[in-house]
Amino acid sequence: MSFLFNEVLYRPIFNALIFIHNFLPGDDFGLAIVVLTLIIRLIFTPFSIKAITSQRKMAAIQPKVKEIQEKFKHDKQLQAQKMMELYRIEKINPMSGCLPLIIQIPILFALYRAFLNGFNPENLKILYSFVQNPGVLNSISFGFLDLSVANRFLAILTGALQFIQSKISLSQQGSGEGANQAIAAMGKQMTYFFPFLIVVIGWNLPAGLLLYWLTTTVFSIGEQFYIKVKVKHV
Repeated sequence: MSFLFNEVLYRPIFNALIFIHNFLPGDDFGLAIVVLTLIIRLIFTPFSIKAITSQRKMAAIQPKVKEIQEKFKHDKQLQAQKMMELYRIEKINPMSGCLPLIIQIPILFALYRAFLNGFNPENLKILYSFVQNPGVLNSISFGFLDLSVANRFLAILTGALQFIQSKISLSQQGSGEGANQAIAAMGKQMTYFFPFLIVVIGWNLPAGLLLYWLTTTVFSIGEQFYIKVKVKHV
């Protein structure tokens, strides 16, 4: 399993990061992190749109779901059949909202490892033959940010942007009678808890990892605004 992760995910992503770094001006590893993050997020945008659209559809049919649950509460098998029939009629796949997110988890681990190991010259030995070995990577990005050490301001900024992104996400999932109240309540709790958790975790993380986190959060905010404008039918 470790070999599969290294050869299928980690090594290609690490090579892509160094490949992008070699073509960017200024020997800026931080800029390479930003570019690679944006490329990966763009690749996953269709899946993210599908996940958010599915969440909105599920919220919209909650009254019908509750009606079935109440009507067939003493017959769980029939209740499950009626639920599947409802999903079929409404053209909803209950797993479609979760599956794209699950697929991204191993990629996130590979990104984490690639950014963390980027400044270790020993790891440059795993570069493909067509990727030039830069020798030593410069840890200073944008002329002032040391990617190899903790940056408390960046941790706080990332947490603040995550809070904004969570608020936008929560507003797009629907509320009131059309939403699952338990899920809505959990979402509200996570809106405050997750940004705080990011600050705590990121407090001592290298700034390079926070730069990735910051970039993907900013992208998510833009993506959600795009979905709000373009995806009108649920």
